[in-house]
Amino acid sequence: MEVPFIREMAEITFHMWRLGWDERNGGNISYLLDEAEVAKYLGAASVTERRKLQLTFPVKELAGRYFIVTGSGKYFKNVISDPEANLGVLRVAEGGDQVEILWGLRDGAVPTSELPAHFMSHIERLKVDPAHRIIMHCHATHALAMTFVHELDEKKLTKTLWEMCTECLVVFPDGIGIVPWMVPGSPDIGRATAAKMREHRVVVWPQHGIFGTGTTMDEAFGLIETVEKAAQIYMLLGDRPVLQKITDAQLRDLAVAFGVTPQPGILS
Repeated sequence: MEVPFIREMAEITFHMWRLGWDERNGGNISYLLDEAEVAKYLGAASVTERRKLQLTFPVKELAGRYFIVTGSGKYFKNVISDPEANLGVLRVAEGGDQVEILWGLRDGAVPTSELPAHFMSHIERLKVDPAHRIIMHCHATHALAMTFVHELDEKKLTKTLWEMCTECLVVFPDGIGIVPWMVPGSPDIGRATAAKMREHRVVVWPQHGIFGTGTTMDEAFGLIETVEKAAQIYMLLGDRPVLQKITDAQLRDLAVAFGVTPQPGILS
């Protein structure tokens, strides 16, 4: 029996690997599932017989919630050929201090090491948007390159990206969040990222990658895809003189036309 949310994860991880965003075991995804959907395909009973993993951080806000996540050390290119070895369906235990593995993560595999950042970001995004479902992390090539050469100021980086492509303001009017470089997989980077998620759906990890969110897999992927396209244009420009660009007045007209509100303090 084909399970839609497993197929969706397998397909999106393959596309991200094909684009060069998730080399080796770089990148991770978590997808908040409806309990009824999990029960329909996998069954949500007898969880006491399932493997349990202790969390190093409590997530009581997510107690009883179901997720499908990528595994730690797993290569995105392999998910599509062997989902059960590379993905896992989890249930957060009632106390919020454990996860129960309902399916997948075969042969003792464990969830992504970025699970703290994912869970903390899910908590914050659900406060802002109850329809939120996806956290997606990848090493989008040009966005990563841009963190080496562009000033790491949120408003300045956001405006540069808005100026690179007409659709950018429409797709991410809430702008780009940035956290300082931190060791990945730690609660510290999880907390810092989650704090930025209160106002932004995209957070950049300098010299590392991007965290993007959405209500659907397509929305989260499309958000990162748009940031990456703008970053690619910026990097292609290099040192060439810019003879014309999208002006602040044009960006305001764009916002009015598409009914979006630009993040305050960016447009003059």
